[in-house]
Amino acid sequence: MPLGFVFGLVVLVLARPTMSSVTVGGLVALVGECLRVWASGHLNKAREVTSSGPYRWLAHPLYVGSSIMGVGLAIASQRAIAGLIIAGYLLLTLTAAVRSEEAFLRRTFGDGYEQYRSGAIDAASRFQLSQALANSENRTVLGVLLVLVVLLMKALYGV
Repeated sequence: MPLGFVFGLVVLVLARPTMSSVTVGGLVALVGECLRVWASGHLNKAREVTSSGPYRWLAHPLYVGSSIMGVGLAIASQRAIAGLIIAGYLLLTLTAAVRSEEAFLRRTFGDGYEQYRSGAIDAASRFQLSQALANSENRTVLGVLLVLVVLLMKALYGV
């Protein structure tokens, strides 16, 4: 996480946003965050293999959501170098996270995880906002909003 903050600050410094880039990029980033909130509301970390909500279609919807957020922030920053930094950071960190997470899930849940990956498990649990909050998704919401406000201030005032 600390490395993410460093990369985030570098991107914010390099950013040259405009009102239109922040609007379009912000909307894309919010789509990614909505996917993350939806996934977090279905996820009971390290206690079960989750197969409801977006987990029916995506093995890693939190990471997909983060990637969509990254695309949005790259658009909002209006700088190719910022987009390359975001892409590089996400590629390295999410690849490592997926490998680590899948190894943990296979070790912890064995056949249950393999059945999920093959599509054999289809649980129908409902989204719970309390679960998304328990998974600290509110911090990600606040983080993306803060970044968008900073980019908006840069666009408006050249800060």
